[in-house]
Amino acid sequence: MSDPVKHECGIALIRLLKPLEYYREKYGTWRYGVNKLYLLMEKQHNRGQDGAGIVNLKLSLPSGSPYIHRYRSNKRDPIRDVFEELNHEIGLILENSAIKQDIDDSVFAYNNLPFSGELLLGHLRYGTFGKNNLNTVHPVLRANNWKSRSLVLAGNFNLTNVDELYSDLLEIGQHPVDFSDTVTILENVGHFLDQEVEKTYRGFKQRGYQKAEISPLIAEKLDVGQILINSSKKWDGGYVIAGLIGHGDAFVLRDPNGIRPAF
Repeated sequence: MSDPVKHECGIALIRLLKPLEYYREKYGTWRYGVNKLYLLMEKQHNRGQDGAGIVNLKLSLPSGSPYIHRYRSNKRDPIRDVFEELNHEIGLILENSAIKQDIDDSVFAYNNLPFSGELLLGHLRYGTFGKNNLNTVHPVLRANNWKSRSLVLAGNFNLTNVDELYSDLLEIGQHPVDFSDTVTILENVGHFLDQEVEKTYRGFKQRGYQKAEISPLIAEKLDVGQILINSSKKWDGGYVIAGLIGHGDAFVLRDPNGIRPAF
């Protein structure tokens, strides 16, 4: 390793493979996933005191329902703050529900409560680049009405060529909202995600599929590996990056030299 081992950003990624009812029956609560996320982040508490963020993504909600929920904090005790905010929102929803609901009702939870979905991503920030404000706290989100173009990223990285990567974004016509390694990497991956989605879309369109039929086909056939290969070709430095795509794909990648290890 060319980098000294220090307390740097921590990441936790969870994918639940069973329905919520399975966890309620086995562990006594549908909150198994969010409880595990809290535990994993607390175990990495020393990895970053500059901020904490959590994201949850649901795979099976109908259109019109929010399927991505995110909480971030840069307060003094950010892990506690984001989970208190989550619990507060759950309490408000239950309190204002038209029908009295049991908090342990897994079906109601999935359809109505945040952080009852299959994919959970948490991040602890140790600031090395940019300002220490809420916008720099991960996970960062690039939202789109097409689920396969929505992207969430959280990373532990220290890139040496952010200026070059940022210039590349300008050359392809983008107008990034901030000059930071976080925004640069998010828009870099997002650009190649858009390209791959568009290429896949055109392929199905030429074969005669209707527009509404193509979205689930894109989700099934999208080549996430190729997106990451294309995105990271110019990255120079150490990184571990975890990401979620709106339709449900998740990934983790690290730098080829293992400067930033991952488990």
